[in-house]
Amino acid sequence: MFKSFVATSIALAALAVPAMAQSAANPDGVWKDQWGTTFTFKTCGDGTQLCGTLNDVQGNSRTPENLAFVNSQVVTAAQTADNKWEGQIAMGGGTAKAIVEQVDANTLTITGCRAAILCQTLTYERVS
Repeated sequence: MFKSFVATSIALAALAVPAMAQSAANPDGVWKDQWGTTFTFKTCGDGTQLCGTLNDVQGNSRTPENLAFVNSQVVTAAQTADNKWEGQIAMGGGTAKAIVEQVDANTLTITGCRAAILCQTLTYERVS
């Protein structure tokens, strides 16, 4: 009986480890929105900051102002909670407050706000 209990406990613990590991999602990789705009995000600085490079701009955001930022780091943010970073994003020829949240292993959102009331949230899916 005890042997069966130990075996069951070990099996359950083995199943729980991957679930716990997923809670600390890794944002490093290439991310794409529904229009095809892509970013490469990676942890930077001391490992708690997040840096984002704009790879390509598609859709209504494909303006001369935004195209000037292609292949440039446009997001710099400090970690404020698990899977959440707050900082700045360059957009539309200026900068805005940025909140990046990794919802799960393959989804993150970027919320850009100007004047604290003009906010837009975009969802990105992991490409690689």
